[in-house]
Amino acid sequence: METMIPHRLSTLGHPQRLAVFRLLMRRYPDRVPATELAQALGLKPNTLSTYVSALMQAGLISQQRHGTSLRYAIDMDAARDTIGYLLHDCCRGRPEICAPEATPAPAQTGGKYNVLFVCTGNSARSILAEAMLRDIAGDRFATYSAGTNPRATLHPAARALLEQSGHDISGLRSKHIAEFQQPDAPEFDFVFTVCNQAANEDCPTWSGQPVTAHWGLADPAAAAGSDAQMSRAFAQTYATLHQRLSAFAALPIAELAPLPLQQALDTIGQSHHEGPK
Repeated sequence: METMIPHRLSTLGHPQRLAVFRLLMRRYPDRVPATELAQALGLKPNTLSTYVSALMQAGLISQQRHGTSLRYAIDMDAARDTIGYLLHDCCRGRPEICAPEATPAPAQTGGKYNVLFVCTGNSARSILAEAMLRDIAGDRFATYSAGTNPRATLHPAARALLEQSGHDISGLRSKHIAEFQQPDAPEFDFVFTVCNQAANEDCPTWSGQPVTAHWGLADPAAAAGSDAQMSRAFAQTYATLHQRLSAFAALPIAELAPLPLQQALDTIGQSHHEGPK
């Protein structure tokens, strides 16, 4: 440990290796394909290979092969060990200043938890989640959504699906995430990214230290083929979101410590609706 920690810190001292590490941290527990990493960070494949090799040698990330694709993920135990090593002496004597170790679980404000769903266009997946959680458990959650590069309008298929499913869409609109960075914006208890592209981008700093998780879903608007095939893609997205949001709403949030709560959210984000057998 005494020799490994300096090696890890030295490895992370390179700005682009750090950028790879931070992106994988945002996507945890996903395994991200090398091609997606390279595209998101604007790196040539051979350059990315050099960076991930260094991070693997430092024990900070792991690699798995899926067919012809190499995928990478954070080694969370190594990341915690590294951060814990830096904080250890401080926390033994002055634990009150070790915020990462002392972050409280969310507390309901005004009787509700504030939840933000983030996507790129804020026209489909995040909009679906906002409307659905409001109807699943609107008595406990105040729901919002935003995009890092929002579209001008909601996707017609998302609008139609919500209307057909009985959701109120009157207040829904695509909006930029900057709207929630203003002084009068709600303070969020939970922030979920629901598309990989948004999670790959640098995250804004949220006040109040909300619990965050990545619930990536394929873009139903990108489904190739006929209108019927696109409708099926949106229906699949809706079903998976309904499954995840129902599981989220069922969590005893007030009774969970921060780490079990985070683990529960990560597990929910890995679930997929399989449809009828």
